[in-house]
Amino acid sequence: MTNEKVYIHEFIDIIGHHRADYMHHMTANWSPIAQEERNQLCYGVWGIVGTTRDWPSVLNLWEEDGFDGMASSFRHELGSTTLQDPKLAKWWAEAARFRSHGTDRLLVPAPWTRTISELCADGVRGEVYAHEQFTCAPGGAAELLARAADAEPLLSEHGWQLAGAWETAMTGDSEIFLLWAIPTWEQWASAEKAERADTKLGRWRRSFYPRTTSAHRFLLVDAELSPFRTGRQPTRADRRSAWTEEES
Repeated sequence: MTNEKVYIHEFIDIIGHHRADYMHHMTANWSPIAQEERNQLCYGVWGIVGTTRDWPSVLNLWEEDGFDGMASSFRHELGSTTLQDPKLAKWWAEAARFRSHGTDRLLVPAPWTRTISELCADGVRGEVYAHEQFTCAPGGAAELLARAADAEPLLSEHGWQLAGAWETAMTGDSEIFLLWAIPTWEQWASAEKAERADTKLGRWRRSFYPRTTSAHRFLLVDAELSPFRTGRQPTRADRRSAWTEEES
């Protein structure tokens, strides 16, 4: 089955010690509303391992019903003169206590990328996740994405599973992202060592990187209510307090 979804990819800068608060606010307080009103699913929420990227930071991924679904979500969110859903004014105010800035993208999945429902049904999990961000010359994203997937049989020898592969929309086809689910920290370390040695994986990587203009692998750990951890979408029952749409 071809994946015809579109994904919202968000890098979020966290204020102080509020990373866990923000991740709960996004999963338990936001996602149930988004599921009902926009048919938007939570693909994943992760804390970014600060040793490998900016800190303290969070990565959110949301799954929309293609560009048509994205258009409906945009109208739902931006139809007010405030450019925010008035019903969610208190929700936005609460979120502002936890985050200071975000950088978003729209992602188009490789046709063979599984949806979050399929990934949950297949039991895809990780103690840690590797998220790779590559840029290339404009127009080269599709070819780069196809070649990047060739690493899967090599990384699977270390337990890595390719959970997602996307190209970024609206950037001249010049950027891709990959998400790898890794069962244990030791299996992450095993692949990192192999990539730097004279191995099949190492040789493949050294042939792949010249096709890119930048490359960055960073690590993620699941939020408490992320679907990869729980195997399901967040619900209102997950809320720590009696948060309601009227309150939000």
